[in-house]
Amino acid sequence: MKRREFCKTVPCAALAATFPTYLHGTYSKDHSIKETSMSETITSVQAKVISQKGSCGLGHKIGDVVEFTESGVKGKICIHALYSMMPAVFAMLFDAQFPWLKDKDTKTHACPDAYNPVVFEITRIREK
Repeated sequence: MKRREFCKTVPCAALAATFPTYLHGTYSKDHSIKETSMSETITSVQAKVISQKGSCGLGHKIGDVVEFTESGVKGKICIHALYSMMPAVFAMLFDAQFPWLKDKDTKTHACPDAYNPVVFEITRIREK
């Protein structure tokens, strides 16, 4: 099984294991979820600094960009910000959908340092 296929199926298996009643017909059998897929392939996810207050220990400035691909990370990023945003970056890299977002390909993420907050805009980059 290819990695993208695996990543798309594992969350469903984990959900079913967590909520076994879902498998036993608690929900209506008429209820079906139609899966939609974007036609463009995701090439990377970028995190761009859009706000910075106080003094960031690593020196992040507005406009700094970090790029995440399947093969690695390009750019400078604080280990604390990196650690806190990796679940969202990984999910976006493998086309996860966040229904509460206005733009399906863009979300914001705040650094965990409450005294010197850095806010990143995380954007999914698709090939055209």
